Amino acid sequence: MRRRQFLSASLAAPLVYAAEPRPAAVRGQLTQPEGKPPALETREHKFIPLAADAATLGVLQDKRLAGVDLEALGELSSGGVFQVGPIHTKSMFVHKDGSRLLITYWCDLCSIRTYTPGVCWCCQEETALELRKPEKE
Repeated sequence: MRRRQFLSASLAAPLVYAAEPRPAAVRGQLTQPEGKPPALETREHKFIPLAADAATLGVLQDKRLAGVDLEALGELSSGGVFQVGPIHTKSMFVHKDGSRLLITYWCDLCSIRTYTPGVCWCCQEETALELRKPEKE
């Protein structure tokens, strides 16, 4: 009896996982108004304010990304604010020259890659913005 219960539970698990909804996506030009949260300006000239965890917010406020064509994955709240997925979900992409590029930061001296701007944890030098093709899409 227990074997049947285990077997039926293990067969049902992939179905539950496959039923999880995909995150919503928004795309537009990244704006960083002074004293306000970052936002995306859509092609229809609508502004969608962005909210995020601290590390993701660091990326959204990176002045090197001002004005880029940005795609963010996450969830639209009832108040019209788009909650970008946490930094570990890699939920932000720049569209450039027909390519969808992941936002990363690289320390050339230490060969360390991070996903939020700042100083290298090893040498304490500022990391460089590096846009890369995602490993999987």
